[in-house]
Amino acid sequence: MQKGTKRNIFVAATYAAVLLLGILLGQNYADEQGSKPGSTLVPIGLSSNTWKVQQLLNLVAEAYVDSVDIDSVQNGAINHIISHLDPYSSYLVPYESQRQTEILEGTFEGIGMEYFNLNDTLMIVSLINGGPADKAGFRVGDKLLKIGDERVAGMNISRESVEKLIRGRRGTEVYIHVKRDGEEMVAPIKVVRDQITVSSLDVVYMIESGVGYIKVRRFGINTAAEFKQAIIELKKQGAQKLILDLRDNGGGYFHMAIKMASEFFADRRLIVYTQGAHEERHEYYSDSTQGGNFATGQLVVLINENTASASEIVAGAIQDWDRGTIVGRRSYGKGIVQEQFDFSDGSTVNLSIARYFTPLGRSIQKKYIPNWSNMIDYNNMYNGLWALDTLYAHGMAFETQAGKKVYSGGGILPDIHVAQDSNALSLFYQDLIQYSFIEQFVYTRFTKQAPAYSIENFLQGYHLPDNEYGVFIEFVREEGFVISDRKKDELRDLIESDIEALVGRLYFGREAYFKVKNRNDSFVQKALEFLQPTN
Repeated sequence: MQKGTKRNIFVAATYAAVLLLGILLGQNYADEQGSKPGSTLVPIGLSSNTWKVQQLLNLVAEAYVDSVDIDSVQNGAINHIISHLDPYSSYLVPYESQRQTEILEGTFEGIGMEYFNLNDTLMIVSLINGGPADKAGFRVGDKLLKIGDERVAGMNISRESVEKLIRGRRGTEVYIHVKRDGEEMVAPIKVVRDQITVSSLDVVYMIESGVGYIKVRRFGINTAAEFKQAIIELKKQGAQKLILDLRDNGGGYFHMAIKMASEFFADRRLIVYTQGAHEERHEYYSDSTQGGNFATGQLVVLINENTASASEIVAGAIQDWDRGTIVGRRSYGKGIVQEQFDFSDGSTVNLSIARYFTPLGRSIQKKYIPNWSNMIDYNNMYNGLWALDTLYAHGMAFETQAGKKVYSGGGILPDIHVAQDSNALSLFYQDLIQYSFIEQFVYTRFTKQAPAYSIENFLQGYHLPDNEYGVFIEFVREEGFVISDRKKDELRDLIESDIEALVGRLYFGREAYFKVKNRNDSFVQKALEFLQPTN
Protein backbone atom coordinates (compact mmCIF):
# COMPACT_ATOMS: atom_id res chain seq x y z
CA MET A 1 0.00 0.00 0.00
CA GLN A 2 1.64 3.21 -1.12
CA LYS A 3 0.44 6.70 -0.36
CA GLY A 4 0.15 9.24 -3.14
CA THR A 5 1.22 12.84 -2.89
CA LYS A 6 -2.32 14.07 -2.42
CA ARG A 7 -3.57 13.28 1.07
CA ASN A 8 -7.01 14.02 2.41
CA ILE A 9 -7.30 13.64 6.14
CA PHE A 10 -10.65 13.78 7.86
CA VAL A 11 -12.19 13.03 11.20
CA ALA A 12 -15.79 11.98 11.74
CA ALA A 13 -17.91 10.15 14.26
CA THR A 14 -19.30 6.76 13.33
CA TYR A 15 -22.26 6.70 15.64
CA ALA A 16 -25.62 6.36 13.89
CA ALA A 17 -27.83 9.41 13.48
CA VAL A 18 -31.60 8.89 13.27
CA LEU A 19 -32.87 10.41 10.03
CA LEU A 20 -36.29 11.94 10.59
CA LEU A 21 -36.55 13.19 7.06
CA GLY A 22 -35.48 11.79 3.68
CA ILE A 23 -33.89 13.96 1.06
CA LEU A 24 -35.00 13.62 -2.54
CA LEU A 25 -32.00 15.49 -3.85
CA GLY A 26 -29.40 13.00 -2.77
CA GLN A 27 -28.20 15.00 0.25
CA ASN A 28 -29.16 14.39 3.84
CA TYR A 29 -28.80 16.54 6.90
CA ALA A 30 -27.38 13.79 9.04
CA ASP A 31 -23.77 13.91 10.08
CA GLU A 32 -21.89 11.15 8.32
CA GLN A 33 -18.25 10.39 7.79
CA GLY A 34 -16.51 10.84 4.47
CA SER A 35 -13.72 12.59 2.64
CA LYS A 36 -12.51 13.79 -0.69
CA PRO A 37 -10.79 11.26 -2.97
CA GLY A 38 -7.34 10.61 -1.58
CA SER A 39 -4.51 8.16 -2.08
CA THR A 40 -5.11 5.39 -4.61
CA LEU A 41 -4.61 1.73 -3.82
CA VAL A 42 -3.05 -0.16 -6.73
CA PRO A 43 -2.15 -3.87 -7.01
CA ILE A 44 1.51 -4.25 -6.04
CA GLY A 45 1.82 -8.02 -6.03
CA LEU A 46 1.74 -10.50 -3.18
CA SER A 47 3.75 -10.01 -0.02
CA SER A 48 4.50 -12.17 2.98
CA ASN A 49 1.62 -10.37 4.73
CA THR A 50 -1.07 -10.79 2.08
CA TRP A 51 -0.46 -13.95 0.10
CA LYS A 52 -2.89 -16.15 2.05
CA VAL A 53 -5.83 -13.79 1.56
CA GLN A 54 -5.23 -13.46 -2.18
CA GLN A 55 -4.59 -17.21 -2.58
CA LEU A 56 -7.84 -18.03 -0.81
CA LEU A 57 -9.83 -15.66 -3.05
CA ASN A 58 -8.26 -17.25 -6.13
CA LEU A 59 -9.06 -20.70 -4.78
CA VAL A 60 -12.72 -19.81 -4.18
CA ALA A 61 -13.02 -18.26 -7.64
CA GLU A 62 -11.45 -21.25 -9.41
CA ALA A 63 -12.38 -24.33 -7.38
CA TYR A 64 -15.46 -23.71 -5.19
CA VAL A 65 -18.41 -26.06 -5.77
CA ASP A 66 -20.86 -23.26 -6.64
CA SER A 67 -20.38 -20.10 -8.66
CA VAL A 68 -20.04 -17.09 -6.39
CA ASP A 69 -19.89 -13.34 -6.79
CA ILE A 70 -16.21 -12.85 -6.06
CA ASP A 71 -16.70 -9.09 -5.60
CA SER A 72 -19.11 -9.76 -2.75
CA VAL A 73 -16.65 -12.22 -1.23
CA GLN A 74 -13.87 -9.62 -1.43
CA ASN A 75 -16.09 -6.96 0.11
CA GLY A 76 -16.95 -9.30 2.96
CA ALA A 77 -13.30 -10.09 3.59
CA ILE A 78 -12.35 -6.40 3.62
CA ASN A 79 -15.22 -5.55 5.97
CA HIS A 80 -14.17 -8.37 8.28
CA ILE A 81 -10.61 -7.07 8.50
CA ILE A 82 -11.64 -3.43 8.94
CA SER A 83 -14.24 -4.28 11.60
CA HIS A 84 -11.52 -5.65 13.89
CA LEU A 85 -9.26 -2.60 13.83
CA ASP A 86 -11.04 0.27 15.58
CA PRO A 87 -14.55 1.77 15.68
CA TYR A 88 -13.84 4.33 12.94
CA SER A 89 -11.97 2.65 10.08
CA SER A 90 -14.46 1.64 7.41
CA TYR A 91 -14.86 0.24 3.92
CA LEU A 92 -17.29 1.98 1.56
CA VAL A 93 -18.60 0.60 -1.70
CA PRO A 94 -18.64 3.11 -4.60
CA TYR A 95 -22.18 4.39 -3.94
CA GLU A 96 -21.48 4.98 -0.25
CA SER A 97 -18.17 6.66 -1.00
CA GLN A 98 -19.73 9.02 -3.52
CA ARG A 99 -22.59 9.88 -1.18
CA GLN A 100 -20.31 10.78 1.69
CA THR A 101 -18.14 12.93 -0.55
CA GLU A 102 -21.23 14.82 -1.71
CA ILE A 103 -22.38 15.36 1.86
CA LEU A 104 -19.12 16.89 3.01
CA GLU A 105 -18.54 18.88 -0.16
CA GLY A 106 -22.09 20.21 0.08
CA THR A 107 -22.70 20.06 -3.67
CA PHE A 108 -24.49 17.50 -5.77
CA GLU A 109 -26.78 17.23 -8.76
CA GLY A 110 -30.44 17.14 -7.84
CA ILE A 111 -33.61 19.23 -7.67
CA GLY A 112 -33.52 20.82 -4.19
CA MET A 113 -36.51 19.16 -2.55
CA GLU A 114 -36.96 17.47 0.83
CA TYR A 115 -39.76 15.07 1.64
CA PHE A 116 -41.32 13.22 4.55
CA ASN A 117 -42.97 9.83 4.20
CA LEU A 118 -46.45 10.48 5.59
CA ASN A 119 -48.70 7.43 5.59
CA ASP A 120 -46.75 5.91 2.69
CA THR A 121 -46.98 9.10 0.66
CA LEU A 122 -44.01 11.36 -0.02
CA MET A 123 -44.93 14.91 1.00
CA ILE A 124 -42.72 17.90 0.25
CA VAL A 125 -41.71 19.61 3.50
CA SER A 126 -38.93 21.89 2.27
CA LEU A 127 -37.65 23.49 -0.93
CA ILE A 128 -34.30 25.16 -1.48
CA ASN A 129 -34.99 28.78 -2.37
CA GLY A 130 -34.22 29.35 -6.03
CA GLY A 131 -33.50 25.64 -6.57
CA PRO A 132 -34.82 23.64 -9.55
CA ALA A 133 -37.92 22.35 -7.71
CA ASP A 134 -38.73 25.83 -6.41
CA LYS A 135 -38.38 27.33 -9.89
CA ALA A 136 -40.50 24.57 -11.40
CA GLY A 137 -43.45 25.48 -9.17
CA PHE A 138 -43.52 22.82 -6.49
CA ARG A 139 -44.99 23.82 -3.12
CA VAL A 140 -44.52 22.66 0.44
CA GLY A 141 -47.37 20.22 1.13
CA ASP A 142 -47.43 18.75 -2.38
CA LYS A 143 -47.66 14.96 -2.41
CA LEU A 144 -45.69 12.97 -4.97
CA LEU A 145 -47.58 10.34 -6.91
CA LYS A 146 -45.22 9.37 -9.73
CA ILE A 147 -41.60 10.17 -10.57
CA GLY A 148 -41.18 9.66 -14.27
CA ASP A 149 -43.10 6.48 -15.04
CA GLU A 150 -42.60 5.02 -11.56
CA ARG A 151 -45.45 5.22 -9.05
CA VAL A 152 -44.17 6.15 -5.57
CA ALA A 153 -47.39 6.78 -3.60
CA GLY A 154 -48.57 3.79 -1.57
CA MET A 155 -45.61 1.68 -2.67
CA ASN A 156 -43.52 1.64 0.53
CA ILE A 157 -40.60 2.85 -1.55
CA SER A 158 -37.19 3.27 0.05
CA ARG A 159 -35.27 6.54 0.22
CA GLU A 160 -32.49 5.01 -1.90
CA SER A 161 -34.98 4.08 -4.62
CA VAL A 162 -36.45 7.58 -4.65
CA GLU A 163 -33.00 9.08 -5.00
CA LYS A 164 -32.24 6.89 -7.99
CA LEU A 165 -35.40 8.18 -9.66
CA ILE A 166 -34.76 11.83 -8.80
CA ARG A 167 -31.04 12.15 -9.29
CA GLY A 168 -29.29 12.53 -12.61
CA ARG A 169 -26.93 14.63 -14.63
CA ARG A 170 -27.20 18.38 -14.51
CA GLY A 171 -29.44 19.65 -17.30
CA THR A 172 -31.52 16.48 -17.60
CA GLU A 173 -35.29 16.54 -16.99
CA VAL A 174 -37.60 14.60 -14.73
CA TYR A 175 -41.42 14.72 -14.73
CA ILE A 176 -43.19 14.38 -11.38
CA HIS A 177 -46.93 13.82 -10.88
CA VAL A 178 -48.27 15.71 -7.88
CA LYS A 179 -51.38 15.81 -5.69
CA ARG A 180 -52.07 19.34 -4.42
CA ASP A 181 -54.83 20.44 -2.04
CA GLY A 182 -56.40 17.00 -2.27
CA GLU A 183 -56.57 16.96 -6.08
CA GLU A 184 -54.24 15.29 -8.56
CA MET A 185 -52.81 17.86 -10.97
CA VAL A 186 -53.71 17.23 -14.59
CA ALA A 187 -50.17 17.47 -15.93
CA PRO A 188 -46.89 16.48 -14.29
CA ILE A 189 -44.41 19.16 -13.28
CA LYS A 190 -41.23 19.22 -15.32
CA VAL A 191 -38.07 19.99 -13.37
CA VAL A 192 -34.54 20.34 -14.75
CA ARG A 193 -31.79 18.92 -12.55
CA ASP A 194 -29.01 21.30 -11.54
CA GLN A 195 -26.07 21.69 -9.20
CA ILE A 196 -27.30 22.11 -5.62
CA THR A 197 -25.28 23.66 -2.81
CA VAL A 198 -26.18 23.18 0.85
CA SER A 199 -24.46 25.21 3.55
CA SER A 200 -22.73 23.42 6.42
CA LEU A 201 -24.06 26.13 8.75
CA ASP A 202 -27.58 25.49 10.02
CA VAL A 203 -28.31 29.03 11.16
CA VAL A 204 -26.55 32.37 11.66
CA TYR A 205 -28.30 35.23 13.50
CA MET A 206 -28.21 37.78 16.30
CA ILE A 207 -29.75 35.91 19.18
CA GLU A 208 -29.62 38.98 21.47
CA SER A 209 -28.30 42.50 21.19
CA GLY A 210 -24.54 42.20 20.83
CA VAL A 211 -24.60 38.38 20.79
CA GLY A 212 -24.23 36.36 17.60
CA TYR A 213 -25.15 32.69 17.22
CA ILE A 214 -23.78 30.19 14.69
CA LYS A 215 -24.68 26.51 14.52
CA VAL A 216 -22.26 24.39 12.47
CA ARG A 217 -23.77 21.16 11.16
CA ARG A 218 -20.58 19.50 9.91
CA PHE A 219 -17.07 20.36 8.76
CA GLY A 220 -17.38 20.25 4.99
CA ILE A 221 -15.14 21.58 2.29
CA ASN A 222 -16.74 25.05 2.42
CA THR A 223 -17.21 25.33 6.18
CA ALA A 224 -14.24 27.60 6.91
CA ALA A 225 -15.22 30.08 4.19
CA GLU A 226 -18.88 30.02 5.22
CA PHE A 227 -17.97 30.52 8.87
CA LYS A 228 -15.65 33.42 8.10
CA GLN A 229 -18.37 35.18 6.12
CA ALA A 230 -20.89 34.52 8.90
CA ILE A 231 -18.57 36.15 11.45
CA ILE A 232 -18.10 39.19 9.24
CA GLU A 233 -21.87 39.60 8.78
CA LEU A 234 -22.59 39.21 12.50
CA LYS A 235 -19.97 41.82 13.40
CA LYS A 236 -21.60 44.23 10.96
CA GLN A 237 -24.80 43.71 12.96
CA GLY A 238 -23.02 44.56 16.20
CA ALA A 239 -21.92 41.15 17.49
CA GLN A 240 -19.30 41.52 20.20
CA LYS A 241 -19.96 38.11 21.75
CA LEU A 242 -20.52 34.77 20.06
CA ILE A 243 -22.22 31.46 20.77
CA LEU A 244 -20.74 28.68 18.61
CA ASP A 245 -23.06 25.67 18.63
CA LEU A 246 -21.26 22.38 17.89
CA ARG A 247 -23.89 20.10 19.39
CA ASP A 248 -24.62 17.00 17.31
CA ASN A 249 -21.77 17.90 14.94
CA GLY A 250 -20.15 14.54 14.15
CA GLY A 251 -17.05 15.96 12.47
CA GLY A 252 -15.81 16.12 8.90
CA TYR A 253 -12.68 17.47 7.27
CA PHE A 254 -9.74 17.79 9.65
CA HIS A 255 -8.23 20.84 7.92
CA MET A 256 -11.54 22.71 7.95
CA ALA A 257 -11.64 22.44 11.75
CA ILE A 258 -8.17 23.99 11.93
CA LYS A 259 -9.11 26.83 9.57
CA MET A 260 -12.29 27.56 11.49
CA ALA A 261 -10.48 27.54 14.84
CA SER A 262 -8.01 30.07 13.38
CA GLU A 263 -10.80 32.66 13.38
CA PHE A 264 -10.54 32.87 17.18
CA PHE A 265 -6.85 33.72 17.48
CA ALA A 266 -4.91 36.87 16.58
CA ASP A 267 -1.51 35.19 16.46
CA ARG A 268 0.04 31.87 15.55
CA ARG A 269 -1.25 29.16 17.90
CA LEU A 270 -0.96 25.40 17.92
CA ILE A 271 -4.46 24.04 17.26
CA VAL A 272 -3.79 20.29 17.21
CA TYR A 273 -1.06 17.76 16.53
CA THR A 274 -1.22 14.19 15.24
CA GLN A 275 0.95 11.14 15.81
CA GLY A 276 0.70 7.42 15.07
CA ALA A 277 2.73 4.24 14.85
CA HIS A 278 3.53 5.00 11.20
CA GLU A 279 3.02 8.76 11.37
CA GLU A 280 5.54 11.15 12.86
CA ARG A 281 4.30 14.04 14.98
CA HIS A 282 2.75 16.72 12.79
CA GLU A 283 1.69 20.06 14.24
CA TYR A 284 -1.08 22.26 12.84
CA TYR A 285 -1.17 25.98 13.63
CA SER A 286 -3.67 28.78 13.21
CA ASP A 287 -3.23 31.14 10.29
CA SER A 288 -1.36 34.13 11.64
CA THR A 289 -1.03 36.17 8.43
CA GLN A 290 -4.06 38.36 9.14
CA GLY A 291 -5.43 37.09 12.43
CA GLY A 292 -8.87 35.68 13.01
CA ASN A 293 -12.05 37.63 12.40
CA PHE A 294 -13.21 36.92 15.96
CA ALA A 295 -9.89 37.00 17.77
CA THR A 296 -11.36 39.14 20.56
CA GLY A 297 -14.74 39.14 22.22
CA GLN A 298 -16.40 36.65 24.55
CA LEU A 299 -16.88 33.18 23.12
CA VAL A 300 -19.05 30.30 24.30
CA VAL A 301 -18.94 26.88 22.63
CA LEU A 302 -21.88 24.50 23.07
CA ILE A 303 -21.13 20.77 23.04
CA ASN A 304 -22.98 17.57 23.89
CA GLU A 305 -22.49 13.81 23.80
CA ASN A 306 -22.76 13.84 19.99
CA THR A 307 -20.07 16.49 19.48
CA ALA A 308 -17.25 14.50 17.90
CA SER A 309 -13.86 14.52 16.20
CA ALA A 310 -13.37 17.74 14.19
CA SER A 311 -15.75 19.50 16.57
CA GLU A 312 -13.70 18.30 19.52
CA ILE A 313 -10.53 19.65 17.89
CA VAL A 314 -12.07 23.14 17.84
CA ALA A 315 -13.47 22.87 21.39
CA GLY A 316 -10.19 21.45 22.71
CA ALA A 317 -8.07 24.25 21.24
CA ILE A 318 -10.41 26.92 22.58
CA GLN A 319 -10.40 25.34 26.03
CA ASP A 320 -6.63 24.74 26.18
CA TRP A 321 -5.83 28.34 25.22
CA ASP A 322 -8.46 29.82 27.57
CA ARG A 323 -9.97 31.49 24.51
CA GLY A 324 -13.58 30.70 25.40
CA THR A 325 -15.90 28.84 27.72
CA ILE A 326 -17.22 25.36 26.93
CA VAL A 327 -20.86 24.85 27.94
CA GLY A 328 -22.85 21.62 27.80
CA ARG A 329 -22.09 17.97 28.38
CA ARG A 330 -19.08 15.75 27.91
CA SER A 331 -18.35 15.29 24.21
CA TYR A 332 -18.25 12.01 22.29
CA GLY A 333 -14.53 11.27 22.66
CA LYS A 334 -13.24 10.57 19.17
CA GLY A 335 -9.56 11.43 18.88
CA ILE A 336 -8.46 9.42 15.85
CA VAL A 337 -7.74 10.71 12.35
CA GLN A 338 -8.58 8.82 9.16
CA GLU A 339 -7.08 9.00 5.70
CA GLN A 340 -9.09 7.89 2.69
CA PHE A 341 -7.55 5.40 0.25
CA ASP A 342 -9.29 4.79 -3.07
CA PHE A 343 -9.66 1.54 -5.00
CA SER A 344 -9.83 1.73 -8.78
CA ASP A 345 -13.51 0.66 -8.78
CA GLY A 346 -14.58 3.73 -6.76
CA SER A 347 -14.74 1.99 -3.39
CA THR A 348 -12.67 3.38 -0.54
CA VAL A 349 -11.06 2.48 2.76
CA ASN A 350 -11.14 5.10 5.48
CA LEU A 351 -8.21 3.97 7.60
CA SER A 352 -7.26 5.32 11.02
CA ILE A 353 -3.65 6.49 10.71
CA ALA A 354 -2.98 8.65 13.78
CA ARG A 355 -4.32 9.99 17.04
CA TYR A 356 -4.79 13.69 17.49
CA PHE A 357 -3.89 15.70 20.58
CA THR A 358 -5.05 19.11 21.82
CA PRO A 359 -2.47 21.93 22.21
CA LEU A 360 -1.68 20.88 25.79
CA GLY A 361 -1.16 17.28 24.67
CA ARG A 362 -4.51 15.83 25.68
CA SER A 363 -5.91 12.76 23.92
CA ILE A 364 -9.69 12.82 24.17
CA GLN A 365 -10.19 9.34 22.67
CA LYS A 366 -12.48 7.15 24.76
CA LYS A 367 -11.46 3.57 25.35
CA TYR A 368 -11.95 0.79 22.84
CA ILE A 369 -10.44 -2.68 22.56
CA PRO A 370 -9.25 -4.11 19.22
CA ASN A 371 -11.30 -7.22 18.60
CA TRP A 372 -8.78 -9.70 17.17
CA SER A 373 -8.85 -11.73 20.37
CA ASN A 374 -12.32 -12.95 19.38
CA MET A 375 -11.15 -14.71 16.23
CA ILE A 376 -11.72 -18.15 17.79
CA ASP A 377 -15.10 -17.23 19.29
CA TYR A 378 -17.10 -17.12 16.07
CA ASN A 379 -20.35 -16.26 17.86
CA ASN A 380 -18.90 -13.04 19.30
CA MET A 381 -16.19 -12.03 16.84
CA TYR A 382 -18.35 -9.24 15.39
CA ASN A 383 -19.32 -7.74 18.73
CA GLY A 384 -18.54 -4.07 19.25
CA LEU A 385 -15.08 -2.80 20.06
CA TRP A 386 -15.99 -0.46 22.90
CA ALA A 387 -14.69 -1.01 26.39
CA LEU A 388 -17.00 -0.28 29.31
CA ASP A 389 -16.76 3.48 29.75
CA THR A 390 -20.06 4.68 31.14
CA LEU A 391 -18.58 7.05 33.71
CA TYR A 392 -16.06 9.80 33.13
CA ALA A 393 -12.67 8.77 34.50
CA HIS A 394 -10.15 11.59 34.67
CA GLY A 395 -7.02 10.77 32.75
CA MET A 396 -3.86 12.82 33.01
CA ALA A 397 -4.43 16.32 34.35
CA PHE A 398 -3.25 19.41 32.48
CA GLU A 399 -3.29 23.06 33.44
CA THR A 400 -4.01 25.99 31.14
CA GLN A 401 -2.14 29.30 31.32
CA ALA A 402 -5.03 30.71 33.35
CA GLY A 403 -4.68 27.87 35.88
CA LYS A 404 -7.73 25.88 34.80
CA LYS A 405 -7.56 22.09 35.16
CA VAL A 406 -8.38 20.06 32.04
CA TYR A 407 -8.10 16.32 31.50
CA SER A 408 -7.30 13.75 28.86
CA GLY A 409 -9.38 10.70 28.10
CA GLY A 410 -13.01 10.32 27.10
CA GLY A 411 -14.00 13.53 25.40
CA ILE A 412 -13.99 17.24 26.24
CA LEU A 413 -15.36 17.97 29.70
CA PRO A 414 -17.24 21.32 29.63
CA ASP A 415 -16.40 24.24 31.87
CA ILE A 416 -20.10 24.74 32.64
CA HIS A 417 -22.25 21.62 32.82
CA VAL A 418 -25.83 21.42 31.51
CA ALA A 419 -27.81 18.60 33.10
CA GLN A 420 -29.62 16.08 30.96
CA ASP A 421 -33.38 16.66 30.64
CA SER A 422 -35.01 13.62 32.22
CA ASN A 423 -38.14 14.21 30.16
CA ALA A 424 -36.14 13.88 26.93
CA LEU A 425 -34.88 10.51 28.17
CA SER A 426 -38.32 9.14 29.02
CA LEU A 427 -39.37 6.06 27.09
CA PHE A 428 -42.58 7.68 25.90
CA TYR A 429 -40.76 10.69 24.41
CA GLN A 430 -38.17 8.42 22.81
CA ASP A 431 -41.01 6.46 21.19
CA LEU A 432 -42.46 9.71 19.83
CA ILE A 433 -39.10 10.43 18.20
CA GLN A 434 -38.55 6.90 16.91
CA TYR A 435 -41.94 6.69 15.25
CA SER A 436 -41.93 10.34 14.03
CA PHE A 437 -45.28 11.12 15.66
CA ILE A 438 -44.51 14.83 16.04
CA GLU A 439 -43.70 15.10 12.33
CA GLN A 440 -46.82 13.14 11.41
CA PHE A 441 -48.97 15.42 13.54
CA VAL A 442 -47.49 18.65 12.17
CA TYR A 443 -47.53 17.57 8.54
CA THR A 444 -51.11 16.33 8.85
CA ARG A 445 -52.56 19.41 10.56
CA PHE A 446 -50.45 22.37 9.49
CA THR A 447 -50.04 21.92 5.74
CA LYS A 448 -53.64 22.61 4.83
CA GLN A 449 -53.25 26.39 4.68
CA ALA A 450 -50.48 28.98 4.54
CA PRO A 451 -49.58 30.92 7.69
CA ALA A 452 -51.40 34.19 8.30
CA TYR A 453 -48.36 35.92 9.81
CA SER A 454 -44.83 36.96 8.86
CA ILE A 455 -41.70 35.13 9.94
CA GLU A 456 -40.83 38.02 12.28
CA ASN A 457 -44.17 37.78 14.08
CA PHE A 458 -43.91 33.99 14.17
CA LEU A 459 -40.46 34.00 15.74
CA GLN A 460 -41.33 36.66 18.28
CA GLY A 461 -44.70 35.55 19.47
CA TYR A 462 -46.00 32.26 18.06
CA HIS A 463 -46.98 29.62 20.58
CA LEU A 464 -49.03 26.52 20.03
CA PRO A 465 -52.73 27.11 20.78
CA ASP A 466 -53.79 25.54 24.08
CA ASN A 467 -56.12 23.01 22.47
CA GLU A 468 -53.49 21.69 20.02
CA TYR A 469 -51.54 19.80 22.67
CA GLY A 470 -54.68 17.94 23.69
CA VAL A 471 -55.31 17.11 20.03
CA PHE A 472 -51.78 15.77 19.76
CA ILE A 473 -52.21 13.53 22.81
CA GLU A 474 -55.40 12.10 21.36
CA PHE A 475 -53.62 11.55 18.05
CA VAL A 476 -50.93 9.52 19.82
CA ARG A 477 -53.45 7.56 21.87
CA GLU A 478 -55.36 6.64 18.73
CA GLU A 479 -52.13 5.11 17.48
CA GLY A 480 -52.17 2.76 20.47
CA PHE A 481 -49.77 4.55 22.82
CA VAL A 482 -50.67 4.83 26.49
CA ILE A 483 -49.72 7.99 28.38
CA SER A 484 -50.77 8.93 31.88
CA ASP A 485 -52.08 12.39 32.72
CA ARG A 486 -49.02 12.97 34.89
CA LYS A 487 -46.58 12.11 32.09
CA LYS A 488 -48.65 14.19 29.66
CA ASP A 489 -48.21 17.25 31.88
CA GLU A 490 -44.50 16.61 32.45
CA LEU A 491 -43.78 16.41 28.73
CA ARG A 492 -45.96 19.30 27.62
CA ASP A 493 -43.31 22.03 27.41
CA LEU A 494 -40.85 19.77 25.58
CA ILE A 495 -43.36 18.45 23.04
CA GLU A 496 -44.92 21.86 22.41
CA SER A 497 -41.47 23.29 21.76
CA ASP A 498 -40.81 20.52 19.23
CA ILE A 499 -44.12 21.14 17.49
CA GLU A 500 -43.61 24.91 17.36
CA ALA A 501 -40.11 24.52 15.92
CA LEU A 502 -41.28 22.07 13.28
CA VAL A 503 -44.16 24.36 12.31
CA GLY A 504 -41.60 27.14 11.91
CA ARG A 505 -39.48 24.94 9.69
CA LEU A 506 -42.47 23.97 7.59
CA TYR A 507 -43.61 27.55 7.04
CA PHE A 508 -40.34 29.49 6.97
CA GLY A 509 -37.47 27.06 6.43
CA ARG A 510 -34.65 25.37 8.29
CA GLU A 511 -33.34 28.48 10.04
CA ALA A 512 -36.72 29.12 11.63
CA TYR A 513 -36.61 25.67 13.24
CA PHE A 514 -33.47 26.51 15.21
CA LYS A 515 -34.56 30.05 16.05
CA VAL A 516 -37.78 28.74 17.58
CA LYS A 517 -36.08 25.82 19.33
CA ASN A 518 -33.47 28.12 20.87
CA ARG A 519 -36.11 30.17 22.67
CA ASN A 520 -36.36 27.52 25.41
CA ASP A 521 -33.10 25.64 24.91
CA SER A 522 -31.29 25.02 28.22
CA PHE A 523 -27.82 25.10 26.62
CA VAL A 524 -28.51 28.42 24.92
CA GLN A 525 -30.05 29.91 28.06
CA LYS A 526 -27.01 28.87 30.10
CA ALA A 527 -24.71 30.48 27.50
CA LEU A 528 -26.70 33.72 27.48
CA GLU A 529 -26.64 33.86 31.29
CA PHE A 530 -22.86 33.48 31.22
CA LEU A 531 -22.51 36.25 28.63
CA GLN A 532 -24.62 38.73 30.58
CA PRO A 533 -22.59 41.80 31.63
CA THR A 534 -21.49 41.83 35.26
CA ASN A 535 -22.28 44.83 37.43
